[in-house]
Amino acid sequence: MKNIIIFLSVLILSASLMYAVETTSTGSTKGGNLTKVGATGGQFLKIDVGARGSAMGGAYGSVTNDLTSIYWNCAGLADVSSISADFSYTQWFANFSHNFVGLAIPISDGYTVALSYTGFGANDIKVTTVEKPEGTGATYSINDVSAAATFSGYLTKQFSFGVTAKYISNSFASVAATGLAFDIGTMYDTELYGIKVGFAIQNLGLSEKYSGQDLHTMTKMYQGFNASPLDAEYLAYSFDVPLMFRASISSELMNSNGNKLIVAGDFLTASDSKEQFMLGGEYTWNDLVAFRAGYRFNHDQFGFSGGIGLKYMSGSFGGRLDYSISPTYSLGLVNRLSVALNFGS
Repeated sequence: MKNIIIFLSVLILSASLMYAVETTSTGSTKGGNLTKVGATGGQFLKIDVGARGSAMGGAYGSVTNDLTSIYWNCAGLADVSSISADFSYTQWFANFSHNFVGLAIPISDGYTVALSYTGFGANDIKVTTVEKPEGTGATYSINDVSAAATFSGYLTKQFSFGVTAKYISNSFASVAATGLAFDIGTMYDTELYGIKVGFAIQNLGLSEKYSGQDLHTMTKMYQGFNASPLDAEYLAYSFDVPLMFRASISSELMNSNGNKLIVAGDFLTASDSKEQFMLGGEYTWNDLVAFRAGYRFNHDQFGFSGGIGLKYMSGSFGGRLDYSISPTYSLGLVNRLSVALNFGS
């Protein structure tokens, strides 16, 4: 009975939070003629982390049980029961790269803490002007960063939760904006046909505003007068990071002798885009090789994705190597490579 009450409470809380996302966002989340593209900053916070979840088309919020849970649903981190590390690299388009590194340490039975770093950017971008569209000879860099601390654990045998606090920095050239944001996640194992459900609210935070040397300039108050120029600063408006709500469900259709088949579905709504639906599956053969595929509906660039994973276990040491590929409709292929390491039983 206690588990049922907790589960119903989570459903009510998640529905309330979803309503808050819809009513506080710019415009309506129903899409229609209003796409809301460009309504928020910090877009790198929406890029999938890890090759396993992205290979399943993003349908991973109730499947995740490793360090990439920090991105998908931090409640999944409670399943990390040994010292673990994760490294993920994404080859983004236009010479950008997206990197993730995380370290998890169990602190007691059923509770785990983790630290993670996510970076996104590119170097040596040409500075262009109207007069010199091919470049002035100068270059600049873009460097977006999220440094996070996560705490997750099991309140009951079936119900887990997670909380993440993260420092966010968005910078290009000599201007930067910083802020704090929080993620909240829950996951419930129904113990019925391997069905799990998960809910997550991501990027709850305050507005950010750019500042830096490139916003300073020299100008005359009255151009017609022969007077010395004055120090001035361009006005930078504040912006929000993308607030997201994720609801997930998955089921183990088969689990026998190391062979496992998982199917999953996710619903995602964000404050700057239409609702998205993701379907994915993973088949694991002999607890060694995993084959994954998924599809993302209602996204302007991503659709089908796929990937493969290899697992290694030897005594108290284990590891997993995952790869995924995600074609886009107009920007080429996005490749991801992840390495996960586990130390201890």
